[in-house]
Amino acid sequence: MQRLIPTGDAALPVAFTEAPQPVLEPGEALVKVEAFALNRGETFLLEHPRPELVPGKDIAGLVVQPAADGSGPGIGTRVVGHPAQGGWAEYTAVPTHSLAVLPDTIDSVRAAALPLAGITALRLLRTVGSLAGRRVLLTGASGGVGHYVTELAVGAGAEVTAMTAMPARGERLAELGAEVVHEVTAAQGPFDVVLESTGGPDLSVALSKVRPGGMLVWFGQASRTPVTLDFFHLLSGPERVTIQHFHYAGAPYGSDLATLVRLVAQGRLHPEIGRVADWTKTADTLVDLRERRIRGKAVLLTRGTR
Repeated sequence: MQRLIPTGDAALPVAFTEAPQPVLEPGEALVKVEAFALNRGETFLLEHPRPELVPGKDIAGLVVQPAADGSGPGIGTRVVGHPAQGGWAEYTAVPTHSLAVLPDTIDSVRAAALPLAGITALRLLRTVGSLAGRRVLLTGASGGVGHYVTELAVGAGAEVTAMTAMPARGERLAELGAEVVHEVTAAQGPFDVVLESTGGPDLSVALSKVRPGGMLVWFGQASRTPVTLDFFHLLSGPERVTIQHFHYAGAPYGSDLATLVRLVAQGRLHPEIGRVADWTKTADTLVDLRERRIRGKAVLLTRGTR
């Protein structure tokens, strides 16, 4: 089968190679991949790839070999999945606890755009609890996580301010019901909750906009600039603010994937697809995603390839 592997070349970050089909571990199903999505964080991993890196975490396709233990969907079932790696391939092994069945109403392109960003958004919002009537500031809202967080939070009754440096992206976030600002200094606090994903100087500014007793959840560092917090500066800001680190990872993912699928099927969540292309264009698409030339998710199709 064909698989994409890292090259270490920034201009051509992945290349095709021949590889054997995966040998299934207990509790895994073999999925014929129809579509996979790229994540901007993956472009950073490809800059200096680890020798064992086999990329690909967001896939949709067809079960062609069910798990031997009888768990999970049967042969011929359309699924969305979140494997630990190996999804940029014609076939991939996925733990059955990290698969969800797709209805006929959801195509593989939209399904592939759900896993990492959608699971992150769900789990992030669960971390802060009930949102009805609460004021929420989301920094770094340009990516897929920002889209899903905004739509889900507004749908849950929150008053959302979304910060994005990209005017075109801001238009979409405004359509979803957010107030849009392009610098964190322009956000009008105080906020009950701040969801911070840019790092650098933005975190300390965002922290100053939390109400006394509120919460800041730090879930990313998109600027790739480390954060420095001055304890004495914090003393002059809001009191009793909780700062919490968040990372989405931790299988099983199947239940969250099923929730995302249900929300899409009900018209309550709308994946934003910025590019759909044949997977022979993966390298170029990764470069464009890294350089922020794609608005929304980038999805690659394996159908019709070699």
